[in-house]
Amino acid sequence: MTNPIRLLSSRILIVDDEPANVLLLERLLEQLGYNNVETFTDSVEALPRILDSSVDLVLLDIQMPQLSGFEILERVREGKQESEFRPVMVLTADATAATKRKALALGAEDFLTKPFEAYEVALRVKNLLRTRHLYKEISFENDVLEQRVKERTRELEEIQLEIVDRLGLATEYRDDDTKAHTTRVGDLASQVATVMGLPDKYVSLIRLAAPLHDIGKIGISDLILLKAGKLTDEEFETMKKHTEIGASILSGSKSEILQLAQEIAITHHERWDGNGYPNRLKGEDIPLSGRIVSVVDVFDALTHERSYKKAWPIGQALDELRKNAGTQFDPSVVEAFIVLFERNELKAA
Repeated sequence: MTNPIRLLSSRILIVDDEPANVLLLERLLEQLGYNNVETFTDSVEALPRILDSSVDLVLLDIQMPQLSGFEILERVREGKQESEFRPVMVLTADATAATKRKALALGAEDFLTKPFEAYEVALRVKNLLRTRHLYKEISFENDVLEQRVKERTRELEEIQLEIVDRLGLATEYRDDDTKAHTTRVGDLASQVATVMGLPDKYVSLIRLAAPLHDIGKIGISDLILLKAGKLTDEEFETMKKHTEIGASILSGSKSEILQLAQEIAITHHERWDGNGYPNRLKGEDIPLSGRIVSVVDVFDALTHERSYKKAWPIGQALDELRKNAGTQFDPSVVEAFIVLFERNELKAA
């Protein structure tokens, strides 16, 4: 229920070119207890105040020089938001049906003809103000609910990102002493996607999804994963299963991040020439995400030390990418990767 004190403090404007009418209405409202009333006999002067969204009610004459009541109603309608309720009550001596229809069609909420009864003005003002304040209260509650939904959504997104980050970190504890490979792959993948002119949303998604490319290594034995020497053919076949294990771990999610991560997990060891694994996809049949991560994953692995190898110099690693463009790697992705170094926009970690 609307607070009576708040109702009496409502901002009310009286706009009528006849001073006697203005004075009559002003005294009537004051007697009823309304304490925030402004009056205007000049419609042009009144217009900026009428358009102020904090005004709660306008009592408006129709027949006025310069700006008529109809013109003011048109301006109010243009500036009013769809869900907003800012009532205008027309008070006019023109009692014709055409005038009434036009005023209501232009957005007037009520219509009274002069001369009017004081009690009728009082009741209609009170009803319009009650409705106005109910709308404001509902709008405020909706804003509060919307803010709560936004906060909850943000909390859920933060939780989701933390889970993604920890999943990536879990992989790194298996075979990367620095625990930074997944982060670098995500950063490099997003930079390559940017150079390739991909949408900002995709750039953000691949930055978050790419670190999970090797999540399937969780299912590979340390005897194989951490072996210092070359893997046997049998061991390598086991190692290759990490792509399918990763895709299985990530499958079935409604999250766009995890859906893209699944795509990357299963395709980042496919080769441009069709000789990769697990599905021997070729060329553009390989999803772009997998083609991008394939390049950045190899580069990062080459340029950082592991238990089974020394780090390569950056120049040598770039030459390796160039040499394998068109066979192992998508040439356009390699080109975009090289551009980052040529522009000095990418610095090796």
